[in-house]
Amino acid sequence: MKPVPHATSLRRAPVQRRSAERLTRILDACADLLDEVGYDALSTRAVAQRAGVPIGSVYRFFGNKKQMADALAQRNLERYAERVTERLRDARQGDWRAAMDAVLDEYLAMKRTAPGFSLVDFGNQIPVGSRAEPNHRVADRLTDLLSGHLGRTPDEDLRRTFLIAVEAADTLVHLAFRVAPEGDPKVIEETRELLRAYLGRVLD
Repeated sequence: MKPVPHATSLRRAPVQRRSAERLTRILDACADLLDEVGYDALSTRAVAQRAGVPIGSVYRFFGNKKQMADALAQRNLERYAERVTERLRDARQGDWRAAMDAVLDEYLAMKRTAPGFSLVDFGNQIPVGSRAEPNHRVADRLTDLLSGHLGRTPDEDLRRTFLIAVEAADTLVHLAFRVAPEGDPKVIEETRELLRAYLGRVLD
């Protein structure tokens, strides 16, 4: 099971600090507007107006709104990995249960608080996108992130284990948020128990 290559939606990567700050404003505006108007009503012109940049600045980085949403999904994954890494600093080395709690809890926190996340996620929810590839990327990222903490080799078996866990958690967490706006606590607890049972069989 080979890792899925990292996707890039940028026409041109920012080099100067001012350009990087402009890209941040564009993605922030995209995230806010996704929450306000949804993906179908999102437009590059509205993003430019909200970000306070010329429309040409948006097109410098993105050819269309799908590329912009893809870039937001990539940024979400980077921020998610940073949050999980921060949580693991206080966890006992090799403790997969603490690692699993960090992975699930930080995902739930982003679902509840990160602008635009409910629609874009890590790419799973983009209406014209595919669920399969983003879940592979999340699983690959978690394999690389957690293998050292768990004292495991990031081989095909570990990647498959995390892919199965990610696919199961993705489906059940989305169910929890369909049942209740903040995520149904009973469905979330069942998700946690399911992951513990599966990972315990594989990682213990």
